[in-house]
Amino acid sequence: MRYRTLFLSLTLLLIGDLTHAYGAGDIAQRTEKLNALIAEQWQYTMEQSPEFATAVGDYRYNNRWSDMSLAHVRADRRATERFLHRFMEVSTDGLAEQDRLNHELMVQQLRESIESTDLKLYEMPVDQFSGIQIGLPGTVPTIPFDTVRQYEDYIARLNGIPRLLLDVTEVLKQGRKDGMMPPRFLLEKVVDQTKAIGAPAGLSNAFGQPALKFPESISTADRKRLQALIVYAVNTKVRPAYQRFAAYLEKEYAPFGRERAGLWSLPNGDRLYEFQVRRQTTTAMRPQDIHDLGLREVARIEGEMAAVAQTLGFKDLASFRVSVSGDPSQHATSREQILELYRGYIAGIEPKLPNLFGLLPKTPVEVRAVQEYREQEAAGAEYSPGTPDGTRPGIVFVNTGSFAQRELQTVESTAYHEGLPGHHMQISIAQALPELPLFRQNAGYTAYVEGWALYSERLGKDIGLYQNPYSDYGRLVSELLRADRLALDTGVHYKHWTREQMIEFFHAHPAGDEPTFQAETDRYIAVPGQALCYKLGQLKFLALRDRAKAVLGERFDIRAFHDQMLKGGALPLSILEARFDAWLSEVSH
Repeated sequence: MRYRTLFLSLTLLLIGDLTHAYGAGDIAQRTEKLNALIAEQWQYTMEQSPEFATAVGDYRYNNRWSDMSLAHVRADRRATERFLHRFMEVSTDGLAEQDRLNHELMVQQLRESIESTDLKLYEMPVDQFSGIQIGLPGTVPTIPFDTVRQYEDYIARLNGIPRLLLDVTEVLKQGRKDGMMPPRFLLEKVVDQTKAIGAPAGLSNAFGQPALKFPESISTADRKRLQALIVYAVNTKVRPAYQRFAAYLEKEYAPFGRERAGLWSLPNGDRLYEFQVRRQTTTAMRPQDIHDLGLREVARIEGEMAAVAQTLGFKDLASFRVSVSGDPSQHATSREQILELYRGYIAGIEPKLPNLFGLLPKTPVEVRAVQEYREQEAAGAEYSPGTPDGTRPGIVFVNTGSFAQRELQTVESTAYHEGLPGHHMQISIAQALPELPLFRQNAGYTAYVEGWALYSERLGKDIGLYQNPYSDYGRLVSELLRADRLALDTGVHYKHWTREQMIEFFHAHPAGDEPTFQAETDRYIAVPGQALCYKLGQLKFLALRDRAKAVLGERFDIRAFHDQMLKGGALPLSILEARFDAWLSEVSH
């Protein structure tokens, strides 16, 4: 207690000195300047990224797309540099902790944006997992269709697709000149996706879906007019643009894709991967250390899986795996069965959340099937955020393609990961934190976001769920997949593994079914570093919880710990730990 009193006295003295040095008025002026600059930069982000604006519930720019031209890349870099310079001019001495953190996060964000541009990563905007060709129709579920104006904005967007894809084509040409090329075998998948999106006509096209049903508030005459305009735009603008884009990709781009899977094979490839690892994981961990950690985690988790197998009467993990893969009861019988299982698990955990959290989400969540044109390359499930006001729900998109090959034991853990208490809960809470500026309410630090979601899978176990031992085994399968990723991502991009070696590793340490192995392998190749975030983030949350338990003992409150983890929004892991340290110091005295 004596040391705490001394610490508080020194802190108050320091604050007093700073206030005296700068004056309360000066601090207030700099705080106001910082907040105004943050608001200005957010407004710039909304204007320059209309799809992101739509996703977060700002519908002012729903009639246009982001400018993807090379000229805009250069202009945006200059604008980002100007913002960085202006933020650096604001001294944070004496400012409140939250304001200093806002400044630190914004400066880091701007610097990383400039570095990414300088590394020319923008020159590879197409891949089979998250490329522009599937990103455009992927925005449709985020768009509101409640008024005539919103439909008219959408029609304007449809009419803008030809220009957008022409700009992307110029970017691809520049990327080819600079040697910034994705793997050829992945680009062949992109060609197939692009053709598939451009093929259906009218209302059958992914872009025509909003005209299938109109709200009652829209008159019959307007429905007829709007439907005709959407069909016309799809057939005369969107489809021809996609067909031209597919022809370019097939004949002039994909054949020149790189032959090696790893990022290391690109010009400056090692630096590219170092940047991606640093940006995605928000840590200073080296690829070799991450790889070694992955191998240790794989061994640990497979040990736990073997114990489950033995409790079910199998002599070892290998024989249990063979049994599961050949057991019809562990495979889906229909698309709808998969969807209903997800809905049931999410509904089942929701009443238990108050035992774990004080903060709870207000936005509803729905389960829907992944669009069929994305099934071959999409993950097993993924989350699309709702809006803070709840007018658009959060959506868990579930891949129901090749359903007979999909094993069911991982559905429960994935439902908790994507829905509650995972992505939907964390993101919905962050969006509604009143003390945070908008750029932090909508922050997407992958190591935090995905780490929390993987941590959430284990929370179900903590509160007595996973009653079916096969589901508990599935939880370990899900965790093993994330451990595999540490070895696989670093394997291909750092240790020069081939795709064949990646598949061999998956078969040696299987975490899922064959469609999962194939899609996941191509995902890690296409999006370097992203797959590392899940396990590294989860381990950080677990380590912080263990520390809190060790220090607080019987005073440890899981609700208070979780609220502390969530109430700052998504953060870099290093900053999350620093905030945790301050909180633990405060509550432990």
